[in-house]
Amino acid sequence: MKAQQPYQRRHGGYVSEFEQFLGGYVHQHPAVEKDQQHGWYLLWDKHVDLDELAKEEQDRVPLPPYSYE
Repeated sequence: MKAQQPYQRRHGGYVSEFEQFLGGYVHQHPAVEKDQQHGWYLLWDKHVDLDELAKEEQDRVPLPPYSYE
């Protein structure tokens, strides 16, 4: 008989085989989660220099409207 999985509220008590596999894999390979976080920081968590953004906005040249000649 299969061991009883701990109750997980977010799943309504049911954990699919795939989620069990992923949970076990991440538990056995903790570096995977660190790699995911590193990738997130590379793509999304960028340092924004507000002074530089304001300067770029002031330096922007307005585009002329389309000419239908």
